[in-house]
Amino acid sequence: MTSLRRFVVVQLLMVWQGGFLFYTSAVVPVGTELLGKVGQGSITARVTDALNAVGVVALATLALDLLLTSDPSRRRAASRWALWVLAAVCQGGLFYLHAVLESYMDPDRRVVMVIQPFYPTHRVYLWTSTVQWAACLLFAWLTLRAWRAQDVKSAATKARA
Repeated sequence: MTSLRRFVVVQLLMVWQGGFLFYTSAVVPVGTELLGKVGQGSITARVTDALNAVGVVALATLALDLLLTSDPSRRRAASRWALWVLAAVCQGGLFYLHAVLESYMDPDRRVVMVIQPFYPTHRVYLWTSTVQWAACLLFAWLTLRAWRAQDVKSAATKARA
């Protein structure tokens, strides 16, 4: 069961954070080049719906893993929890900012109708996403270390028995 849980954690992080990285580094520039800012913005308004939904599922799964991983390092466990809280707070902020950004667009989310506050709010959305991504990168690193430590501790316990 531990292997399955870890596999699911890795897959969710890859889809969620890998999807964010691929989308921002590849899809947005190509979409903007082919469709312009308005066309790409319309696509992004919909794609972020999916990224935010995956984020909720991933955060719930990460919290479960935090509860079930017996990391012998209290400091690392506390750091993982702090990073999880940061990612969750960012996720809440992203939901809020997404709703605000949509309120500046037409009902079909194709055109920005209220331009002046849209771009500064969008910049905050991008920075929030970036902070979340960085927190999740560090979380992933610490998670791999916690799993390894748990496995080493478990093997040592079995060897003594």
